[in-house]
Amino acid sequence: MGAHPHSADAARKIELAQVLARHGACFRPAAGLSTVQYRALRAIRTCRTAALGGHIEKCERCGALRYSYHSCRNRHCPKCQTLAKERWLAARRAELLPVPYYHVVFTLPHELNTLAQGNPRVIYRLLFETASATLIEFGQNPRWLGGEIAATLVLHTWGQRLDQHLHVHGLIAAGALGATGQWLHPRSGFLFPVKALSQVFRGKFLAALAHAFATSALKFAGATAALADPQARRPLIAGLRSHDWVVYTKRPFGGPQQVLDYLGRYTHRVAISNHRLVSLDDTEVGFRYRDYAHGNRRKIMRLAAHEFIRRFLLHVLPSGFMRIRHYGLLANRAKRAKLAQARAALNAPLAPVPIVRETVEAFWLRIARRDIHQCPHCRAGRLIIIGVIPAAVQITPRARSP
Repeated sequence: MGAHPHSADAARKIELAQVLARHGACFRPAAGLSTVQYRALRAIRTCRTAALGGHIEKCERCGALRYSYHSCRNRHCPKCQTLAKERWLAARRAELLPVPYYHVVFTLPHELNTLAQGNPRVIYRLLFETASATLIEFGQNPRWLGGEIAATLVLHTWGQRLDQHLHVHGLIAAGALGATGQWLHPRSGFLFPVKALSQVFRGKFLAALAHAFATSALKFAGATAALADPQARRPLIAGLRSHDWVVYTKRPFGGPQQVLDYLGRYTHRVAISNHRLVSLDDTEVGFRYRDYAHGNRRKIMRLAAHEFIRRFLLHVLPSGFMRIRHYGLLANRAKRAKLAQARAALNAPLAPVPIVRETVEAFWLRIARRDIHQCPHCRAGRLIIIGVIPAAVQITPRARSP
């Protein structure tokens, strides 16, 4: 490990798109990539380039020209998440309750990583189902709350070193809605006991995994081929059952703004952001990471470019898979009515602030204090569209949207 002798300015300019443009050609569908992985590589590599088309703008005052290219809008692209995140947070702002919120993390043992690589949709679904069922069960238990909780779970599949680390982050309101419409507050300084959560989560997941094995819901190939034999699964299940699983909780957040800050950090994060990349050459990619095992120290890891891309592709989600899910009071089927009951029980305003869909222009003015229509040359004129740049490639039906 160690940093290349690049300046700070040069390091900030490195983007994931550059890594893929320089080294992505070695990854082809024939090499075992899924369709969604191949599309992600191609979309990120061409994001905001002439390949996706765009338009030509001209300053009505000084005549300067600007070429603006379309975004790929792929959910794994580090350049395409900011606006999506802000719009999602605006929607969630109206759903927050005036209570503290707890942060809970459910983690799968690394022994399941290889099985998940060949069956991501199944394993990720089981992780959501069992983590949410565990929280709902504890919320309904009169010993802890005795009502219906409000929970949001967010899937993350990576660790700081871009390796596989399967876990869901949970944001749980401190309390539950009782059967008669009252708000039930936690009886102690914590929401649920972590050790008990871990045991129940382990039991639910292993039962769900056994059912997936029994119903042939899983595929076996390569390193997992032996698991096609039921006898070969017993050591895996026994090993998973023999040790404690990791469920982690943090103290509750203080207020709504802290909750939104948390959501903004976790909900639309991708496996590697551009600002973490520090070096790129003909053979290696360097990036920053936090070493949690050694005092949360900041370090730099250098990987062979092929290995860096392989690790990144581990975290491309199956097509259409929802990585943010809501449960209890926040479940879509009765969310509006149940949140209204909860607000009434908490003596909070029943009508949340209306959600106004923010335009791209208003978003950049608020976030970056930048008028995207102002000419960057004379700083006085306005840019107007005078021509269209046709796309050279077609990534997805949405790829050409600005």
